[in-house]
Amino acid sequence: MGMTELLAPPTGGRPITALDDGSGPTLMVVHPGGGDATSWDGVTRHLTGDFRVVRIRRRIYVPGADIALPHSMADEAADIVAIAELLKPPVLLVGHSSGAVAALEAALLAPGAFAGMFLYEPPVPTREPIAGAAGVRARAALDAGDVVEAMRIHMRDIVRMPGATVDAMFDDRHLREAVCAAAHAQIADDEAIDALGVGTDRFAALTLPTTLVQGDLSPLHLRERLADLAAVLPDARVVTLTGQGHAAHLTAPGPLAGAIRETARQVLQS
Repeated sequence: MGMTELLAPPTGGRPITALDDGSGPTLMVVHPGGGDATSWDGVTRHLTGDFRVVRIRRRIYVPGADIALPHSMADEAADIVAIAELLKPPVLLVGHSSGAVAALEAALLAPGAFAGMFLYEPPVPTREPIAGAAGVRARAALDAGDVVEAMRIHMRDIVRMPGATVDAMFDDRHLREAVCAAAHAQIADDEAIDALGVGTDRFAALTLPTTLVQGDLSPLHLRERLADLAAVLPDARVVTLTGQGHAAHLTAPGPLAGAIRETARQVLQS
């Protein structure tokens, strides 16, 4: 079956859409920040022969979106649940980075909508905010019209990529333009995560079987946040992608798809 588009009833006054591809047991993907649902094209190609892969278009990352501030993870959770209600269960909820935070919020909102979760490095504010003071500086730069500086702060001080890597990224015109295209959405995304507050207690009642995925080359704070989450979720296991960082959907789509496939075998088996 070719790719189609799903349309859910509006939440918050706007329609919610998703890319729908493949056939078989259902995987629902919530993409990371910095791009749209097509950023997971590489992983999706490895899965659609055996699975139905539904990729929600996150409201702030739809090209041309009017971003209402403050953006809220509650809105994203409601959008995810709206699409999930269109799907035949069981559904494995797959989230990456801030998309994994949104997935967690959706599972808290409607745990019965999902059979399990696969979360790749959700930057949950477990012990400290994800953006904090750096987020304030990024917002100030963005409001002043300096999109490049806002995204430098995001990459260097919020994601905590090595400074040399960030410099090389911004020295490449094509990469710089790609990164900066989503700047307004990305900074709003950071703020929405911090607005959840610090702590993990509210996840303790989330009994869905959960696979937490990390790259062994990812920034240390992301791995620490993942460990904190693993410690509080009642049914969690941690999988490490060797030789990968936070962007395995681009650098190792096959191994990432393989990890999803393994989780799906466990969670979606009849």
